[in-house]
Amino acid sequence: MQQVVKSRSHAGSSFQLVVPELSVSPGEFVAVVGESGCGKSTLLDLLALISKPDAADCYRLVFADSEQHDVADLWSRNDEYALASIRRQHLGYVLQTGGLLPYLNVRDNLLLPMRINRLPGGSKRVKEMAERMGVADCLNRLPESLSGGQRQRVAILRALSHSPRLVLADEPTAAVDKRRARLIVQDLRSLARDEGLSIIMVTHDLDLVHEVADRTYGFEVSQVSENETLSICSQEVL
Repeated sequence: MQQVVKSRSHAGSSFQLVVPELSVSPGEFVAVVGESGCGKSTLLDLLALISKPDAADCYRLVFADSEQHDVADLWSRNDEYALASIRRQHLGYVLQTGGLLPYLNVRDNLLLPMRINRLPGGSKRVKEMAERMGVADCLNRLPESLSGGQRQRVAILRALSHSPRLVLADEPTAAVDKRRARLIVQDLRSLARDEGLSIIMVTHDLDLVHEVADRTYGFEVSQVSENETLSICSQEVL
């Protein structure tokens, strides 16, 4: 991303997010930190390809096998089909609440992204990943019977199950204590590195950031006028 801009308006007030530069390499773990209202959700919407930027000098997805997607061009042409295809195949998303489908057991929640993408070998992959994340004994249970930590581990596995290139995680450990949060994120990082996946994680936990993140982005927020707020997202020094 280079010089990506997104504005939002509500009840006579406007908010503008500017991203001068943001990048992430295969296997890299990037953290995004900031106070409420600074633009973290707006940034995630841009990265998840569900929000159209107002302007972008450059917005590309370039993968290790040289596959490239010019996201700025796709948005300029309103090519929703291509954008949806990228989201389905190459992106994984971990919600703060987990977002597991309550009427499917853990096994079927994990298989869902692979079935949508018509990927083979789903059952074997699910079993192996569940064993690695310590939830193999939960595969036949419904989400409501899981602890908070178990739900987040399953949510992380679902985001990784179809082998995406980029995983976006929105406060994935907000519902668990610090000890469990550290273990969950360490496992997430280990899985991502083994599979060459990139991670961009939004979090408020600065101790966790210093422990696991390769790089960190933050926000400089300024009040341009009484009703106008400007937020600039840039890399910070750990």
